[in-house]
Amino acid sequence: MTVYDIITKKKRGEALSRDEVRCFVKGYTEGAIPDYQVSALLMAICLNGMNDDETCELTMAIAESGDTVDLSEFGALTADKHSTGGVGDKTTLIVAPLAAALGCKVAKMSGRGLGHTGGTVDKLESFPGYRVTLSEDDFRRQVREIGVAVIGQSGNLAPADKKLYALRDVTATVDSVPLITSSIMGKKLPSGAKSIVLDVKYGSGAFMKTPEEAEILAENMVKIGRLAGRNTAALITNMDTPLGFAVGNTLEVCEAIATLRGEGPPDLAEISISLAGAMAHLTLGIAYEVAVERARKLLYSGAALKKFKEWISAQGGDVSFIDNPDKFISAKYKKELKCGTDGYISAMDAEKIGLAAMELGAGRKTKDSEIDYSAGIILAKKTGDKVNAGDTLATLYSSKYELIKEAEEALLDAYKFSDKPREKEKLIYKILL
Repeated sequence: MTVYDIITKKKRGEALSRDEVRCFVKGYTEGAIPDYQVSALLMAICLNGMNDDETCELTMAIAESGDTVDLSEFGALTADKHSTGGVGDKTTLIVAPLAAALGCKVAKMSGRGLGHTGGTVDKLESFPGYRVTLSEDDFRRQVREIGVAVIGQSGNLAPADKKLYALRDVTATVDSVPLITSSIMGKKLPSGAKSIVLDVKYGSGAFMKTPEEAEILAENMVKIGRLAGRNTAALITNMDTPLGFAVGNTLEVCEAIATLRGEGPPDLAEISISLAGAMAHLTLGIAYEVAVERARKLLYSGAALKKFKEWISAQGGDVSFIDNPDKFISAKYKKELKCGTDGYISAMDAEKIGLAAMELGAGRKTKDSEIDYSAGIILAKKTGDKVNAGDTLATLYSSKYELIKEAEEALLDAYKFSDKPREKEKLIYKILL
């Protein structure tokens, strides 16, 4: 077969065979197939789609293109979660220790952020001394003894996806459900967990803008995960407004700690409990409703906080920051954003809020950008809240004063107001178990 023949076949809307899918993934990863041919194939896939078998083969080809993690010593107890991305999404910091407290083995690789805020690894590095790299023996021992370890992604984990995504990003082929599915699941499968829970977000701060679009993506990822032999479930959740009130690395860590103390925002606590419950449901065979209630009790009893301290300490982090969050680095400058009208907040554009946080230094505009861990935004009001002129809508934080003015204008543009209150939307649209 030739790449030309594969492109022609998909251009006609025909299904590719296992060998054809493997041929182009392997060839492109190894540099034998040029960008222009793979660009043509990606566009053909974007326009004509892929069936379940094709999507599964593409996912497995991506997953097997690099290193894989063998977690077989833990049997069926290993569980992982993945979020499709959002603003203020610090759930891993809560869900990982909560799932471990429930009895799951959480051996997780997380990435750094590129965009409005840092990734999970960036947030964890807010703790002085936290090691994002562990030897394989130390990684396994920590999971065995504590039940949770979170490290940075391997440099050779799913290299095919790195190349394919970079090409999709510049050829307008990102928005294809089979390509999104294979990209996400192609990175999750080699991480080794037997059970995978997906947090698929929709709304202004998510890639999928409607719940219906998110449901299609969730159904595809769950289907592919199960075809690959993994217990897979998905929660479809709202990202029209940021999750919680904090946006920015250290600010989000502090909010996660407050949630583990039972003092966090209700939306953040509820999604974290639901995700951990789904992980326990898949892993331990507990009815979902029972698992959720157990998770709720463990969160508010302090058991998850205790597990969080064990985890951070085991990886070298200074746990005194958990007991006293005021020790975290604080921004040199802060400014309150005031409301200019009376009424109600009728909508918030979560993506614009995230981009405003990035302008303050909380995220990376390029992969080489340095993060200001203290930068970010604390929201005071959210969609549906009543406001009066002069009320504080949010507080902006940054180590550079000159960044605040531009971010302030961008943040104000994220709010819409009305004379009447708007009914708050459901936090969790649907659960696929």
